[in-house]
Amino acid sequence: MFCCNFSDKVLEHFMAPRNSGSMVDADSIGTAGDPACGDSLTLYIKVKDNIIEDISFMVFGCVAAIATSSMTTELAKGKYLDEAYKITDQDIADALDGLPEQKMHCSVLGATALKNAIDNYYSKINGK
Repeated sequence: MFCCNFSDKVLEHFMAPRNSGSMVDADSIGTAGDPACGDSLTLYIKVKDNIIEDISFMVFGCVAAIATSSMTTELAKGKYLDEAYKITDQDIADALDGLPEQKMHCSVLGATALKNAIDNYYSKINGK
């Protein structure tokens, strides 16, 4: 059915993604894309007292792109911005019990979009 051997956790997040959908009242938005495979991710964050109070995503992509986007939101929700900023692509892959080597680039989408959303948030509140 799938091109790769995905972990049960990857398939679970693909079949029932957490926090999917847009967020009309987001405090910040971060995007990331991989032109090599056509995947594109938009992450929305709501921040209160420097904590990611709410987070959601819209993604166009494969099984791994959907699963890693979902897991990124799970890892970031409830964290201080500086903690969330440190989430890496490897953290995301590890939380999904690994990804096939040819799909590791999908975890970069989540980490990059999250960092972009946080950077955009700081730019917005600092008036830049």
